[in-house]
Amino acid sequence: MIPEAVPLGGPRFQTEPARLYREMRRDHGAVTPVVLDGDVPAWLVVGYRELHQVTGDPVLFSRDSDLWNQWDVIPDDWPLLPMIGRKQPSILYTVGERHRERAGMISDALEAVDPFELRGHAERFADELIDGLCTSGEADLVGQYAMLLPVRVLARLYGFSDEEGPGLVTALNDMIDGRERAIAGQMHLATSMAQLLADRKADPADDVVSRMLQDKSGFTDEEISQDLMVMMAAGHQPTADWIGNSLRLMLTDDRFAASLFGGRNSVAEAMNEVLWEDTPSQNIAGRWASRDTQLGGRRIRAGDLLILGLQGANSDPQVRTDASALTGGNSAHFSFGHGEHRCPFPAQEVAEVIARTGIEVVLDRLPDIDLAVPADSLARRPSPWLRGLTELPVRFTPVPTL
Repeated sequence: MIPEAVPLGGPRFQTEPARLYREMRRDHGAVTPVVLDGDVPAWLVVGYRELHQVTGDPVLFSRDSDLWNQWDVIPDDWPLLPMIGRKQPSILYTVGERHRERAGMISDALEAVDPFELRGHAERFADELIDGLCTSGEADLVGQYAMLLPVRVLARLYGFSDEEGPGLVTALNDMIDGRERAIAGQMHLATSMAQLLADRKADPADDVVSRMLQDKSGFTDEEISQDLMVMMAAGHQPTADWIGNSLRLMLTDDRFAASLFGGRNSVAEAMNEVLWEDTPSQNIAGRWASRDTQLGGRRIRAGDLLILGLQGANSDPQVRTDASALTGGNSAHFSFGHGEHRCPFPAQEVAEVIARTGIEVVLDRLPDIDLAVPADSLARRPSPWLRGLTELPVRFTPVPTL
């Protein structure tokens, strides 16, 4: 372990990440030595150009986790195994031509989703959730709304019943937070996906899972099931946090106040600002060096793990010379990744439709919404990987249900 290594965890990732990433760059440069749970060493790439280099070279910086030089010291119950897996037959750890085929299968299945149908599902589920809270005059827009909306829409697109949604939400949150219930959450998700796959093989329908099963590239049921788990995890939690973080910004930043009083242009602007300044996907594991190399002045050994510091790179002063200025329509952020393993474009579109629809329904249904607590009391979930609020308490004039 490198003596100056920074623990990848702790309260500062929740309370002051911007200052933490500035200190990392000041003290360690663009590539910071970090330690994961159990004093496992890794590198956190927080430089914009360095992250572009890592994500743009899938041969030197591979997605093949078998390369990791730390597997001998990783216990079977390590809580980060759901985030950093070994021999997982999913698209996350597939490389080369096989990865391109799998990415194509997923993109085709998602691209066939009718955009009007998608928005219709998102509006209907959003209205149902607002109906459940709109008569009370107060609500937690994270726990009662944002955390429930994306998975309900995705479950419908994939082929799950509406009743299975709450269990999937709990399992996904447990898995992503990387704590004692992480492996149990992963098991629940795996069992649910396997059952859905079996159901759709017996009775195909017009849904994402059926389209993936019809793909002729020769993927096994296990591979498809693993990819569905990846799609569900990547599609739900970051989108829920995108909704929560955007609503927080609009409720606390005067620059976006117009969107709370009938304006709609600034909703998209606020959502884009969040992807730069408060992105849900803070740090992503990862890439593994296929040979000894140099990066950002650091000597990287073959098999070293590099964590993609998306938020750190987004705030790199070398590319954000005026960090106080609004980003406008600039989408050169890393929030959806970059390179061969970036989030497929159809998946980005699905997430954006769900998030924007979710935000607009709140503003339409609860027009005088306001924070119910001081802005500086809002707390974040205990995860260095994904950045989202534990709750977003608001108050408003009670309105009737639809």
